[in-house]
Amino acid sequence: MPIGLRPTLLSDLDFVCTVEQDPLNRPFITPWERLQHEGAVRFPDFRHLIVEAPESTERIGFVILQGCRNPNGSVELKRIVLQRKGQGLGRICVRRLKQMAFRDLQAHRFWLDVKTLNTRALALYASEGFVEEGRLRESVRVTIAGADGYDSLVVLSLLDREYQARLAMGLE
Repeated sequence: MPIGLRPTLLSDLDFVCTVEQDPLNRPFITPWERLQHEGAVRFPDFRHLIVEAPESTERIGFVILQGCRNPNGSVELKRIVLQRKGQGLGRICVRRLKQMAFRDLQAHRFWLDVKTLNTRALALYASEGFVEEGRLRESVRVTIAGADGYDSLVVLSLLDREYQARLAMGLE
């Protein structure tokens, strides 16, 4: 069940901003201003991509890769936001992004950070071979259902040799 990934167009940015503001997504991300998304669409160090449903060209989310021209080969999965939950599309998307990072962008290291309250994402990334590097304690402010506090970010990465080993074992 392949998903579609295509470059985000400026005409997609209303959709992107709406998806970020969705109450189901907002606790897990730090939304950007439209102007930040516009910059990421235009700047070659980023890959700002629309995720399309497997069965159609319906937009179901977006992803942002940063560091695509990083001289150290360190590419960041800056953001992944999907509207459809619990259908395995996140796993499919993460696998496509790993392939893009290591095969297309020649990354040495593919990394991300995720809030500790996002337990589903943490479990997904661990099952996809990402290794925890550390935690940025109470580094992001979180407001959920009127409660205001701080959450920590978990930094995870996958190295090219780890990805190649997963390919050799048939895990990708």
